[in-house]
Amino acid sequence: MVSMLFDIERTLNPFGVYEEMRRSHPVYRDPLRRNWNVFCYEEVQRVLSDTSIFSSRFSGDYAGDVDAPFAASIISTDPPRHRQLRSLVTQAFTPRAVDALAPRISAIVEELLDGAASRGRMDAIGDLGYPLPVIVIAEMLGIPSQDREKFKRWSDFTVQTANFGTEIEYERFMGSEMMEMGMYFLNMIEQRRQEPGDDLITGLLNASVDGEQLSQIELLGFCVLLLVAGNETTTNLIGNAVQCFAEHPEAWEELRAQPDLLPQAIEEVLRFDSSVIAWRRQTTEAVEIGGVPVPADANLLLLLGSANRDPAVFEDPDRFDIHRPNAKEHLSLGSGVHFCLGAPLARLETRVVLEELSARLPSLRLVPGQTLRFQPNTTFRGPLALLVAWDT
Repeated sequence: MVSMLFDIERTLNPFGVYEEMRRSHPVYRDPLRRNWNVFCYEEVQRVLSDTSIFSSRFSGDYAGDVDAPFAASIISTDPPRHRQLRSLVTQAFTPRAVDALAPRISAIVEELLDGAASRGRMDAIGDLGYPLPVIVIAEMLGIPSQDREKFKRWSDFTVQTANFGTEIEYERFMGSEMMEMGMYFLNMIEQRRQEPGDDLITGLLNASVDGEQLSQIELLGFCVLLLVAGNETTTNLIGNAVQCFAEHPEAWEELRAQPDLLPQAIEEVLRFDSSVIAWRRQTTEAVEIGGVPVPADANLLLLLGSANRDPAVFEDPDRFDIHRPNAKEHLSLGSGVHFCLGAPLARLETRVVLEELSARLPSLRLVPGQTLRFQPNTTFRGPLALLVAWDT
């Protein structure tokens, strides 16, 4: 059974493993990684929502180190501090604020497609899903365009280190990439102190919680979190969406004929093939999860991708259905106080991509014969490349 769990990292389709685990071991202690894996919707939602028993705190005792900025970010912080930190950036990600970005996002997508439209084929990841979120979040943070490539490289590295096991190993965060990224953002923060701009870093520098400015490590944690959350996960969502519709041409045709189905369709993509398929929590006390006793200070791995296919909640869960009435009940964006802050932005970028593709490339389809490869990661899921073609 242990080998089956590790196969999740390598297989093209982990959902069969999830189904078997929901039936046989819905709460399972991995003896090799020594964490508790939770597979069913009800239990996953409970853990995500109850911050008093299930903590988001960062494993280890180095939460103040520049080399581990996630440890000081809002995803690794519990209330009441989490609520205070989250309030500082909430305004930048409200639906109204994000909608104001729509014209710029549309312009970026049009420019990216202009370079590929006449060729009749492209890599939907490398040519579209990869550069779009990088440009958007870099512009929001005020990052110079010439630094976007290193920006993406750091994001990829951070995702690789987020393959949660028993604990986050400190030395994995001590590599040159993490140090280089940390120093870059610290320099950028100092530049904004001297020369404020109209960007999120300046906004965070000017913000305060109960009259106190953010610490240097908290500022760094925000920058790194926004880099990854605004970049990698959106790339995966776009890639998963394009793959879903290319593999379900009847849904693609229906979406083209009825564009008002787009918001609902994106929720079904998030449910059917989430860009974040697992996340972590830690118990603050001994507790039962699904009738299984779990000790205090236990590391939990919540299989969001499995919860989203739980037949107790979603009828015929392995079917991609853009009319599914409860698709929005998926847990891909979290639940409770940690619900994804960047959800409006990720949905908007994906909606604009699908709108432009349906208008400009109506005959979009997968290039036959390609071998799809996904990130070798139990936390994030998305194709590394996705070749698509269309009639010119």
